[in-house]
Amino acid sequence: MDLRFTDEEIAFRDEARQFFREEVPEAIRRKVLEGRHLSKDEIVHSQRILNARGWAVPHWPRAWGGQDWTPVQIYLFQDEMQQAGVPPPLPFNVSMVGPVIAEFGSDAQKLRFLPRAANLDDWWCQGFSEPGAGSDLASLRTKAVLDGDHWVIDGQKTWTTLAQHADWIFLLCRTDPAAKKQEGISFILADMRTPGIKVRPIQTIDGGHEVNEVFFDRVRVPRENLVGDVNRGWDYAKFLLGNERTGIARVGTSKARLKRIRDLAKLELRAGRPLIEDRRFREKLAAVEIELKALEITQLRVVADERGHARGKPNPASSILKIKGSQLQQATTELLLDVVGPHALPLAAQDEGNGRNEPGIGPEHAATAAPTYFNWRKISIYGGSNEIQHNIIAKAILGF
Repeated sequence: MDLRFTDEEIAFRDEARQFFREEVPEAIRRKVLEGRHLSKDEIVHSQRILNARGWAVPHWPRAWGGQDWTPVQIYLFQDEMQQAGVPPPLPFNVSMVGPVIAEFGSDAQKLRFLPRAANLDDWWCQGFSEPGAGSDLASLRTKAVLDGDHWVIDGQKTWTTLAQHADWIFLLCRTDPAAKKQEGISFILADMRTPGIKVRPIQTIDGGHEVNEVFFDRVRVPRENLVGDVNRGWDYAKFLLGNERTGIARVGTSKARLKRIRDLAKLELRAGRPLIEDRRFREKLAAVEIELKALEITQLRVVADERGHARGKPNPASSILKIKGSQLQQATTELLLDVVGPHALPLAAQDEGNGRNEPGIGPEHAATAAPTYFNWRKISIYGGSNEIQHNIIAKAILGF
């Protein structure tokens, strides 16, 4: 198996690296690398820069803005984007609802929604999880009843990320209560300004407002907002989740954070000496770097296996990437806590948009360490929990 890049692939990598560093504002990239809050306008601005280059939705069909890139090019694009601190295109638009509409939507839906999703003219959110249907999504109870030319939706969704910004929501609704759990679900699009939709914030353990509850009370949605066929929503959801898990190892993100940790460890003092000179800290840092290199090589093996082959059934090794990738992302947040030490204790990030006005305690770079650590506990759960990934590996690779 040849893990070397071709001259053409190296040229593509260099082109992407130069574009990210020259075209995406440094202030935005610095915020991402430092774990600071991005405003909605900054996220929109960054995605529109990518879309103007034709790089917001490279994995979409070419007719709707895709690039027909090889798996190697997609890997290099994501790795360089993460290392540069470029905000990734909004996943709800480009990795979730967009591919579903492109694959299963009507021509009218494609014309109406896809260009706006790529350019972030519409901000989408995901209405899947419910208070009693998270890990067991097929148990959802939000219902949609056809009434003439409209679906009437009643129910509740929860953990709805960034719904406070959203213009539209794609949601799973039960449309046939008599059918088996997975067979009576449909995929419906709703304008968040529709009467009867209410968004209520949930404050998370890191003190932020990232997720929400969304309530539907007799919400009337046009009949044509059903995607695909009625009661086929479970199939579309599985297709969507396959796209969501693309690149979830985030090797580039971990590389960028380790670089930041090394830089900060040169500034932080322990017993009058830079922390980077502490033997125990260097051992911990080296252990994570070695594990990350092994993960990167594993990811390259998966990419090399896909090189020159048509895309088909996902490689079960992607579950290994998900497990180890999430573990290493969490390990880097723990190292960052080691670097800033007791200055990480005050959970009051010096950051705009968080609703706080207290003076900072300690160096500015310490402000985001604890919030980032707490927030990234979620990494091992979303996109398919690590426990589920272990089961996939046992069945697909080990034959159990």
